[in-house]
Amino acid sequence: MAEQGLKKWIITFTVITASLLELIDTTIVNVALPQIQGNLGATLEDVAWLSTGYAVANVIVLPMSGWLGSRFGRKNYFLTSIIVFTIVSFLCGNATSLEELILFRVLQGLAGGGLISTAQAILLETWPREDVGIATALFGLGAVVGPTVGPTIGGYILDISSWPWIFYVNIPVGILAAYCTYTFIRATPKDGQGQPVDWWGIGLLAVAVGSLQTVLEKGESEDWFATPYIIALTVASVFGLLLFIWRELTTDHPIVNFKIMRHRSFSIGMFTSFILGFGLYGSVFVFPVFCQNLLGFSPLQTGELLFPGGLCTIAMMPFIGIFLKKGIPAQFMATIGMFLFFVFCDMLSKSTLSSGTNDFFLPLVIRGVGMALLFVPLTTLAIQDLKGAEIGQGSGLNNMMRQLGGSFGIAALTTLIHTRQGFHRNNLLVNINESNPAFTERFQAYISNFMAKGYSMFDAKIMATKAVEGVVTKQSLLLTYSDAYWVAGLVLLCSIPLLYLQKFKKNVEIPVDVH
Repeated sequence: MAEQGLKKWIITFTVITASLLELIDTTIVNVALPQIQGNLGATLEDVAWLSTGYAVANVIVLPMSGWLGSRFGRKNYFLTSIIVFTIVSFLCGNATSLEELILFRVLQGLAGGGLISTAQAILLETWPREDVGIATALFGLGAVVGPTVGPTIGGYILDISSWPWIFYVNIPVGILAAYCTYTFIRATPKDGQGQPVDWWGIGLLAVAVGSLQTVLEKGESEDWFATPYIIALTVASVFGLLLFIWRELTTDHPIVNFKIMRHRSFSIGMFTSFILGFGLYGSVFVFPVFCQNLLGFSPLQTGELLFPGGLCTIAMMPFIGIFLKKGIPAQFMATIGMFLFFVFCDMLSKSTLSSGTNDFFLPLVIRGVGMALLFVPLTTLAIQDLKGAEIGQGSGLNNMMRQLGGSFGIAALTTLIHTRQGFHRNNLLVNINESNPAFTERFQAYISNFMAKGYSMFDAKIMATKAVEGVVTKQSLLLTYSDAYWVAGLVLLCSIPLLYLQKFKKNVEIPVDVH
């Protein structure tokens, strides 16, 4: 039964706040990794497991969240997830070794996986059927803005304090969310209580999805299939996934109900959510690396650049919900969103080494508008045919696919950057020879400049060679990042036809669970 009046808005605030806890934590830690590395005396490869462990634990729980909510009661599961997340955040800040911190991050990821999908299911039950587009839009505030503002918040905290505070800031927010959940959210029946637990399904899910997520997170840094454990995890993920699907289709009490894949819109929506994750997380990954490694921006400066786009997303979300309620097809809005994301990528692909903060303002605002036009319509299209308990299951699978899409996007773009850098470098080195007048002129200018500063001819030539090497490296990186932007944009642009395979509905009404 839908809620009314002030209570509806309090519940909406509660679930968005709880989901923001989890979503911001997916990116806020990344900016603190160098400081944590120095403080705990760890290597960069070791400290990267703070992000990997969180992501792996998170993606394992996401598809199970619907079953867990059904078994223990949605309110109970949501409240427990908030409390555990808050306690573990305190433990993360108090960790004295890298091993402790990784363990607590894994626990944080397990608790966080129960927040996103359960929050979305609660929100859909709280709002009337005819306002489901607005409810999805409000949920999208956290889902899209969280990963975007995470680096900004992290950079600001590190500027005024130390890395433990990126975890401590979760504590008051978690306490508030837990209190509001306990006080205002209505309890739901424990429909799955007393039924046998599919332990084989849980084990196979953990092996399949956990192995796949680890491969995507660590593959590039471990040189992919040149590393034995990456090969082993890949084999485990493939066979684990096949066995998991077989198990869930044949057992009477599945952890994940794959029968909801009979809905065409949901099946296609799984793939479009994957594409959305590719664009959302992939662009959030490439842009900061480009700004910091090539243009010399600080983490805080980079985060501040992303903030206006996040504000545009926030401002647009309510209007998207209103447009859906008025009957504007979700496919049309998602098409515009994908096109705007392509425009954003095209504009950034034209960046130069002299690009400044003003040059990025408009592209990032366009991205913010595009993401608002993508998240809500794509989510609405995916879950429009789901009923009752299917909503919780569908939300979990849909959010898992968006998370996996993000991990795949980051892995693919990282590999692309690695390979294309060598390609562009080799092409540029062809022009570094004495028969090229442009090179000769530049090289002699460097020598003359260094000699004018008092260096000998011999030293000036060595320094001029290093200067040319620096220019080649920067130009090859610039061309490589341009390729990465183009690939990210084309992936979304080529996915537009998929939207029109999903059902058209003038007024999207989702029959929500009446519990």
